[in-house]
Amino acid sequence: MRPHYLPREFTHALTVVVYIPPSANADAACDVLLSAVSRLQTQHPDALLLISGDFNHASPSSSLPKFTQYVTCHTRDNKTLDLFYANTKEAYHSLPLPPLGRADHNLVHLQPVYKPLVQRQPAVTRTVKKWSEEAEEALKDCFNTTLWDVFSDAHGEDIDNLTSCITDYINFCVENTVPTRTVRSFSNSKPWITPDIKALLKEKKRAFVSGDKEELKTVQRELRRMIRQEKDNYRRKMENQLQQNNICGVWKGLKTISGFKEQKSQPVGDRGWANDLNLFFNRFDQVTTPPPAQSPLLLPPPLSVPATHCSSCPPSSPSLMNFSSHIPDTSHPGPCPSPPPTPPCSSLSLTPHQVRKALKKNRARKATGPDGISSRLLKSCADQLCGIFSHTFNLSLRLGRVPQLWKTSCIVPVPKTPHPKELNSYRPVALTSHLMKTLERLILDHLRPLVSSFMDPLQFAYQPSIGVDDAVIYLLHTSLTHLEKAGSTVRIMFFDFSSAFNTIQPRLLGDKLTGVPQGTVLAPFLFTLYTADFSYSTSSCHLQKFSDDSAAVGLIKDGDDTEYRELIQGFVDWSLRNNLQINAGKTKELVVDFRRRNNPPPAPVNILGTDVDAVESYKYLGVHLNNNLDWTHNTDALVKKGNSRLFLLRRLRSFGVQGPLLRTFYDSVVGSAIFYGIVCWSSSITDRDRKRMDRLVRRASSVLGCPLDSVEVVGNGRMMAKLSSMLNNTSHPLQDTLAALGSSFSERLLHPRCVERYRRSFLPAAVRLHNKQNNR
Repeated sequence: MRPHYLPREFTHALTVVVYIPPSANADAACDVLLSAVSRLQTQHPDALLLISGDFNHASPSSSLPKFTQYVTCHTRDNKTLDLFYANTKEAYHSLPLPPLGRADHNLVHLQPVYKPLVQRQPAVTRTVKKWSEEAEEALKDCFNTTLWDVFSDAHGEDIDNLTSCITDYINFCVENTVPTRTVRSFSNSKPWITPDIKALLKEKKRAFVSGDKEELKTVQRELRRMIRQEKDNYRRKMENQLQQNNICGVWKGLKTISGFKEQKSQPVGDRGWANDLNLFFNRFDQVTTPPPAQSPLLLPPPLSVPATHCSSCPPSSPSLMNFSSHIPDTSHPGPCPSPPPTPPCSSLSLTPHQVRKALKKNRARKATGPDGISSRLLKSCADQLCGIFSHTFNLSLRLGRVPQLWKTSCIVPVPKTPHPKELNSYRPVALTSHLMKTLERLILDHLRPLVSSFMDPLQFAYQPSIGVDDAVIYLLHTSLTHLEKAGSTVRIMFFDFSSAFNTIQPRLLGDKLTGVPQGTVLAPFLFTLYTADFSYSTSSCHLQKFSDDSAAVGLIKDGDDTEYRELIQGFVDWSLRNNLQINAGKTKELVVDFRRRNNPPPAPVNILGTDVDAVESYKYLGVHLNNNLDWTHNTDALVKKGNSRLFLLRRLRSFGVQGPLLRTFYDSVVGSAIFYGIVCWSSSITDRDRKRMDRLVRRASSVLGCPLDSVEVVGNGRMMAKLSSMLNNTSHPLQDTLAALGSSFSERLLHPRCVERYRRSFLPAAVRLHNKQNNR
């Protein structure tokens, strides 16, 4: 069975021969087969595994979803009883042959069509910079002796030529100072494969062809010893990187060993394919005239927030810092009215000290933008470059213009699926200038405190000390407190936008702010401002947001959902006016009804001519919510994800990784998946689900070889931390609720009056833990 040439991506070739009699129990036979295959895959995760035999009436396809069945012809009469499975796609092609002698089964010829990885992805030759301390010191000396005033005096206020000239000079210095080397990387080579191992592989192949078995055994023994030695060296290298706080290098090695999130190959196409991608990625920037029937909906009416221009800036080039300081008031329900006239804006001037601090915050291993200036250069030479860049930044702010070089981005299409077949299967990733990102961070630090008091209080994204857990907790708190009342139901509409960030038009953004770029570091913050002029919060309905994930919560009493429907219609109309395209097909509604009588389901809500589907479960911000709010679906998803990541942990253990390195991988990859959103569900899950989660933790503990905290211990600790964060954050949406529970005599919190279902939710459970700690 051993082929003459085994591709390097396979460490072993294992064959499983199966015979299942016609009278056997098919389910029991598949279970036996699954246990044997799982044991082999655990021992040899990179092996080629082949399963062949007479299966009769059993079909293990459902229990072996990662395997491909290659027999496509009939093997006896008009039935296919002989099957062949392999854990590699596109490996064989089946051809029918006549039976052997008087056998009642036909023969099947499996013709190999597998193409090795090294042939599918040929060697890549790259030229890389060899950065070192000597090269950085030479660059610092070069920039220290540079007369930067010559650049600024020669170009004056011509910011485009000034930026291009400075960029070309910096790249010239780097090219003449930092040495380069050419590297060839093969797709099937592991990082611990050294030239000595490659020489032994060639020697092994020569001994195999010569037929000398003794020499082959000697070479194989030496090859196994060398591979073990190099793997051990690679493990020690990662441990040294961990001790030196080189987290990037550690993670790269861990992902390589475990196969976690393997890097996909870059797409390859012709010029026509690239042009089609350019048109597709820029489809939202195309200014087209809508059809007459749709013009009332698609043409945005005049918005309530007028554009504001600084008197010192020319109207044709609005300043980055010119924005309305009167953001619409969000304290009342419904869309906001027009604000009062805006006073003149203030200017922003950056000091070299501020620019130096911002440059030093750049990450050294970030990809370089179109200008060719690396983040490592900006970080190491921040003291020498802060003066000229502070002048360039201030010139850009004073003129109200961004250099064309900084506005240029290189779009890299990243496949969403292993085999993309259409343009929508690619995700555009933009590489922009690190200097532009630095300027945006400085502007963001200036903008955030100015508009923080005008933000939507129910926008949970991009807020300090507020995140996904707070959004889910607020939704559950309002829903469960309302469900305490008799005859009450809750309807939650989860809106889905089509490419929300891409559909924002700069001209519409200019009506709320003036001339701020989009799609960059400022994009998340700008989106919150873009959606801040629609807020709704009453005692019976509210709209909460997490970036572009919006949810309308209707607290229905005695079946009266008039306000809930008006809120949804108002939000849909506002989205159309602001060029946000709601995907009605992916928008779902969750109806929570604990009434004992068999009430008919409520009438569906119609959005843009489509009835919204009511679902039993919905994944909201990574947490699975169902119409019973019992966390069953969420536990199933967490257990499934945790089991898949435990395989990676076992693979690292078999590699020889132990100690703090293995614990780091558990905390970041396995533990983060198991305990995701634990503050929301740890106090509310059933005992059965809690035992399932604890079994998962115990299996991880046996792999690590050290005890781990149970789900209850981890949940209680994080609940107390979250409660403390809420109490200290005066802008939290639940701050008023917590303030009402405060005791005037002690540091205890009054326990809210509630029945069983709400009593087990986050807030009452956290209050009990808080009071228990105070009693101690």
